[in-house]
Amino acid sequence: MKGIYHIKSISELHGMLGCDPPKHPSVSLIRFSDMKFPVGEAEFSGATVDFYVISMKDSSGQMKYGKGYYDFEEGTMLFAAPNQIMFHSHLSDEILDTDGWSLFIHPDILYGTALAEKMNDYTFFSYETDEALHLSKQERTKINTCVDNIKEEYGQNIDRHSNDLIVSNLDLLLSYCKRFYDRQFITRHKQSKGVVLKLEKLLLDYFKSEHALEKGLPTVKYCAEQLHFSPNYLSDLLKKETGKNTKEHIDYYLLEKAKQMLMATELNVNQIAYELGFENPKSFSKLFKKKTGATPTEFRQN
Repeated sequence: MKGIYHIKSISELHGMLGCDPPKHPSVSLIRFSDMKFPVGEAEFSGATVDFYVISMKDSSGQMKYGKGYYDFEEGTMLFAAPNQIMFHSHLSDEILDTDGWSLFIHPDILYGTALAEKMNDYTFFSYETDEALHLSKQERTKINTCVDNIKEEYGQNIDRHSNDLIVSNLDLLLSYCKRFYDRQFITRHKQSKGVVLKLEKLLLDYFKSEHALEKGLPTVKYCAEQLHFSPNYLSDLLKKETGKNTKEHIDYYLLEKAKQMLMATELNVNQIAYELGFENPKSFSKLFKKKTGATPTEFRQN
């Protein structure tokens, strides 16, 4: 077989990695040292999986996640949602020589639970590899305790309480990760402040130029790409630093430009909407009223 594998089940994953059969159909913890890659580089370029992946690296080294290689520091965590490319043949020797683990969670175990409703709130599952979570020794201990509890629970004889206890410990694990990411945003305040200033300049320049007329409204994805972040990471960073996510920052500078044009030019509302990048003037008027409490015409008159 060649190219990218698509792995649908935990059992299939264990087979590909050369591990013993899993003890639970929907959750498994595998240490890097236990992973084996039986296929050669020419035959194997990666694999996607139908489950969530949480990885902890306990020593320095490299691993492939998503778009590129990532240099792990001690106590570094990465997260991936289903259907991301998770393995690469070049890394087989590197993984075997490093210390760490990956926790695989199939969505089946979450169905009907409160955690299933919360998974979209954990935006770090779509962060890029260079936006990893770096942990202190104490934080790493908390994470490993949660993971050990999950492993212990699925390693026993499964009964009617097993899934509830596994999901409860997973919920606690993800709650800690969210807290530690918030801490990371705070401790990197100087870096975050620089990002805020770069975004402000990016948006000011965008609306001063012909970009809006030529390209339409700036999107969250556009801003993230220009600042070299993933969309969710940028929004979370800005929210922690300023209280507003990327979309709210875009709307703020858009409305400031709209107000300026309404007061200082004789362009009609439709012309202003098109110059700001709106395809439909009604969308402009609706957003303007929602944010200011007045229609563009009422704002100009008053």
